[in-house]
Amino acid sequence: MEKAYLVGLAPDSRKKAEIAQSLEELKLLALSTGTAVIGQRVQVRPRPDSHYFVGKGMVEEIKIEMSRLGGTCVIFDDTLSPAQQRNLEEAFGLKVIDRPILILDLFATRARTAAARLQVELAQLEYTLPRLTGAWVHFSRQYGGVGAKGPGETQLETDRRRVRTKISHLKEKLEKLDVQRATQRKKRQSQFKVALVGYTNAGKSTLFNLLTKASVHTADMLFTTLDSTTRVMSSGYPCNILFSDTVGFIKKLPHQLIESFKSTLEEVSSADLLLHVVDCSDPHYNEQVVQTRAVLTEIGAGDIDCIMIYNKIDAHPEFELPSENGYKSFPISALKKTGIAAIQAELIAKAGKAALYPANG
Repeated sequence: MEKAYLVGLAPDSRKKAEIAQSLEELKLLALSTGTAVIGQRVQVRPRPDSHYFVGKGMVEEIKIEMSRLGGTCVIFDDTLSPAQQRNLEEAFGLKVIDRPILILDLFATRARTAAARLQVELAQLEYTLPRLTGAWVHFSRQYGGVGAKGPGETQLETDRRRVRTKISHLKEKLEKLDVQRATQRKKRQSQFKVALVGYTNAGKSTLFNLLTKASVHTADMLFTTLDSTTRVMSSGYPCNILFSDTVGFIKKLPHQLIESFKSTLEEVSSADLLLHVVDCSDPHYNEQVVQTRAVLTEIGAGDIDCIMIYNKIDAHPEFELPSENGYKSFPISALKKTGIAAIQAELIAKAGKAALYPANG
């Protein structure tokens, strides 16, 4: 088992609590990959150090701590440049990764369908490509002086070419899957499409199962659902409703993942209605709502009609609905099946209106 030490950087002391919260989320991500967390630090610094990201003094302190605690890995909460990662690995003598690669690793272990596996592999390769240099540093150390870069650079370029070729092949495969998805979506144009979105572990899949009588896997962990699941429901509704359960969002989601998952996320951008599921028992749910809306805007789904679903009221019985958020809102407990009838009634009303006035939505 990996034993990891977590590191965050706050631009000023006022942001320290926010970064500490982000480290708690990073800890959950690490635990979800089977990594033990043995410590964590937040450094207040106006801007990242170009060489080590954090200050050299903190690097030395963490190195001592890692030696004392028997650590095997240091995880940074922000994206490291290839040079920073290389410098830190040399300084610690240990593996160093950042939040994006940790999320990519978690996605790789959770991907089930062929499409999801292809999407995650593409994101991993695109993230890794500019970081290949570090693997061949030993060549220049071996030879030194004139001509030192020869063998290393040759091997490095060979590896880069292989990675680029693999990326090209993966994109071709995903493009074929995109054509299939586009054809499927075209057939569904007459149906009322509902997509469940929200922060990871908000309870989307549990609600999806209740609304569709499906059996999507659920668990109290991050990113249980990676593969978009779709169910057509006609029983109890005025017209066929197409429900889609989608991958959860998270703070600092790697750009490569958003790009590679765009075809999956098109299920969201082509929906007639979004059910934005929120874990109201999480003390930081407002920030999670902001993060989710940011991703929705990025994938072109920011203006779609949306209903806010505040889930897990059984864990937060004193919760009160926000009075002014501009959206129709429902408090529910998907686990206890509380408040589900009200959501179904709203869906029936919206689907019925769409069936009567298809031109106006």
